[in-house]
Amino acid sequence: MSDQSVRTERRGAGGEAASNGRSPARTFLQPIAAPSIVGLFGFAVSTFMVAANLAGWYGSSSEPVFLFPLAFAFGGIAQFAAGMWSFKARDAVAAGIHSTWGAFWIGYGILWYMVARGMVSTGRAFDLGLGYWFIGLTAVTFMGAIIIGTDNIALAFVLHTLWLGAGALAVGLLTATHFWVVIAGYLLILSAIAAWYSGSALMAAGMGKPMFPMGLSRREREKAEFSAGFGEPGVKRGQ
Repeated sequence: MSDQSVRTERRGAGGEAASNGRSPARTFLQPIAAPSIVGLFGFAVSTFMVAANLAGWYGSSSEPVFLFPLAFAFGGIAQFAAGMWSFKARDAVAAGIHSTWGAFWIGYGILWYMVARGMVSTGRAFDLGLGYWFIGLTAVTFMGAIIIGTDNIALAFVLHTLWLGAGALAVGLLTATHFWVVIAGYLLILSAIAAWYSGSALMAAGMGKPMFPMGLSRREREKAEFSAGFGEPGVKRGQ
């Protein structure tokens, strides 16, 4: 199917347009690529950078300076945009998760910009406040993981490791327990790697080259076969 909108008309038995006094019905389809390609890649890169720091792989005083632009632009703006496009693709889970985490990354980037400029000081009060952020993120992500169930094993793994990592980070920040922060770092690294894989699988599928299995359920496979174009609103719920 081409990238142009497709128009269909309701016709009578003789093949002529309806002449019962009503206007012919027209359906306009606007094919779009899977929004989660951008959302998953934005999430994967930003999460990996932050999670590697939590796991103790790197860290320095210049940390806020290079964390906030990536978190704000790639994890925030790009993923939030993917969430908005997911509404158009009629993908409820992607819309909810990408919008939630995209908004978080925008706020997280702004927060670390303020730290870099000396407007906010890190410390116990900072960790407590940030810990409560992750309580809400854990709750939303957990529900997304439950809802997606076994329809898509790859994306389910992304969400399950994500809510577990966010939950462990909330515990670590709220209780000042470094052990839980490190555990959270490694769980989030797993989530970032899974997101990178899932985004790559969607990108390949969008090119007509399903090179990477995602563990789709029979229902999801049937939807993919029915679709005249991947992620077309009105034809198939995008992923």
